[in-house]
Amino acid sequence: MEQNVNNIGNGQKILLHACCAICSAHPVNELKNSGYKVVVYFYNPNIFPTEEYQKRLEAERTLCRHFGVELIEESYEPEEFFEYVRGFETCPEKGARCDLCFRLRLARSAKKARALGIDTFTTSIVISPHKNFATLTKIGEEIAAQEGLKYLAIDFKKKDGFLKTNRISRELGLYRQNYCGCMFSLRPLAEA
Repeated sequence: MEQNVNNIGNGQKILLHACCAICSAHPVNELKNSGYKVVVYFYNPNIFPTEEYQKRLEAERTLCRHFGVELIEESYEPEEFFEYVRGFETCPEKGARCDLCFRLRLARSAKKARALGIDTFTTSIVISPHKNFATLTKIGEEIAAQEGLKYLAIDFKKKDGFLKTNRISRELGLYRQNYCGCMFSLRPLAEA
């Protein structure tokens, strides 16, 4: 179930898993404006190749400096992603491999939140019109329950969120990728 984010933060910290700067621009702004102290967590072992990862990380740094929010950069370990999705490499986009990727990143985000003493987390992935809000919410809530945390289920793409995030990213001149991130999501580009 989607939650309303308006003015509920009251200075409370929230950990926002950021998949990329473009997707996280509006969520960071929205959460800050709602009274949260935002801690951005960049954990994306799925991103391929390394050069792409570095471009996305640098854009996230720029975004976080702009908004004056803390950025935690997790180490880049693509082998962790490959091991986690082993056996699902040929699944189509939006299939079981993607769900596993979401689960990997949200589980690590929850563990990081708990380690930091932050009791609420969410993700910027939901802003993409290509991602299923209900699926991400279900995964996030399952993980939150396992970790004794709260998952903030907010569909950031609503109320023109996707347009707003694109406007912010254009204003800041952020790097804009043309694929989801993993090497498997590159296949349709190569086949097109």
